[in-house]
Amino acid sequence: MRNLFKGVFILIFNISFSQQLELKSLEKVGIDSYRFQRVLNELDNLSKEKKLPGTVTLIIKDNKVILNQANGYKDIEKEILMKSDDIFRIASQTKLITSVAIMMLQEEGKLLITDKLSKYIPEFKNSKVAEFKEGGGYEIVNANTEITIKHLLTHTAGIGYGMGIGAEEWKNSNVQGFYFSHLDEPIKETVNKIAKLPHEAHPGTKFTYGYNYDILGALIEVVSGESLDKFLKEKIFDPLEMVDTSFYLPKSKSERLVTVYLYDSNNRSLHRAPDEGTYDSQGHYHKGPKKSFSGGAGLLSTSSDYGNFLSMILNQGQFKDQKILSRKSIELITRDNLNGIKYPWGDGWSFGLGVAVTIDSGAMSLIGSDGQIIGGGAYRTEFWVDSKEKLAVIILTQVRDENYDLKFHEKIRALIYQSII
Repeated sequence: MRNLFKGVFILIFNISFSQQLELKSLEKVGIDSYRFQRVLNELDNLSKEKKLPGTVTLIIKDNKVILNQANGYKDIEKEILMKSDDIFRIASQTKLITSVAIMMLQEEGKLLITDKLSKYIPEFKNSKVAEFKEGGGYEIVNANTEITIKHLLTHTAGIGYGMGIGAEEWKNSNVQGFYFSHLDEPIKETVNKIAKLPHEAHPGTKFTYGYNYDILGALIEVVSGESLDKFLKEKIFDPLEMVDTSFYLPKSKSERLVTVYLYDSNNRSLHRAPDEGTYDSQGHYHKGPKKSFSGGAGLLSTSSDYGNFLSMILNQGQFKDQKILSRKSIELITRDNLNGIKYPWGDGWSFGLGVAVTIDSGAMSLIGSDGQIIGGGAYRTEFWVDSKEKLAVIILTQVRDENYDLKFHEKIRALIYQSII
């Protein structure tokens, strides 16, 4: 244990010293270097105080990467320090990438987001909905309307993660939770099962977070005629120089995958997740069947790779000399698309296409500009893009716990904004 703390101290000293040398140039992008030191100190403290095993944080301001810093440990037990190019499970951060892919297909004239889903996946022609009955239990009824592609993009198709009404039927079909990497079948087969199961709400009536983007991934395969991994690589990853983003980990990169830890909120401690299992384990990203490409939660990535993707969003679809998406498509992705449907996070929030949108930061007591987009993943990764401040941030870690209460994202966010001149 003494060596563990010694390693942390050395890491903190080295990073703080090297970063201090670069702080003088921050004023050129509107950052107060003295105040920015508070950001670095907090990142140090999160790992030093064992609130997090380790993090990689990337900050883009005025189209310049002003920070890409590793803190703490990739593997606590083996005393392996985190590196800035380490690879993370980004889970639901996959959704925004899938949203961009759908919009690319619309720009190519291959679909319209107003199209009915059954036009491409006929199994959804006669969707069913589970409704509670008076006196207990539930009944299965026909959906009031057909699901559209936009319903999926906005999580208003009525499809959850199989934990709501009729959960037992979802469990029996082996379709429950956000994780598919352990399945020995292509995503289209799983989506066909989802089409037959009772959904939680009628399309267009309620925000229901769930398998919508996994269905969109299957839709991309049907429309493009390519597997989702190939389509994303050719259309998004290669043009954006996202060299370490994939659904499964190549053997040559196995040493760079960050360890998953479980957080015990009762005694505020971290424990290594088991090797086997689904989303509360190390997962099947390296040794699994590698057949299911989840457009909702399946990708691995790095801070630099996802930073390139966010830079494209920040620059209205442009990355270097590559035009990935039109300005108007980016505007549609990043605006309120719920049309009055209540977003469950509370007042001030809404949802775009694949990402949350703030419409009143004051109502949610969230520092930053109205109109910023925010997303994250089940392993406590988070990102946001604030176009008014020309700011994009991604914070990567690998911790699983539904009751995680440290709110470290909010604290780092506040410290970043307080440093803006």
